[in-house]
Amino acid sequence: MRAVDIRAHLRKQPFEPFRVFMSDGATYDVRHPELAAIRRTELVIGLDNGDDEVPDRFAYCDPVHVVRIEPINGRDDGSPEPADSASS
Repeated sequence: MRAVDIRAHLRKQPFEPFRVFMSDGATYDVRHPELAAIRRTELVIGLDNGDDEVPDRFAYCDPVHVVRIEPINGRDDGSPEPADSASS
């Protein structure tokens, strides 16, 4: 994935938490925009942050190996799931 596309997810207003899927099957959650940083050749994601929002460790990923990003709530547009309509 291009770094510019990842950056767009980090800068989205209002910010929506998202999950990063890597080519090796690993996933990383980005729950706050300040817990990730993107450069052309590196995506750094803060991990294991507790209530103090300070990461315990970091994942250093090559953006080339990011295969997709999905909102953590499972929706692409942030809208709520449509209600099921029952047929009578």
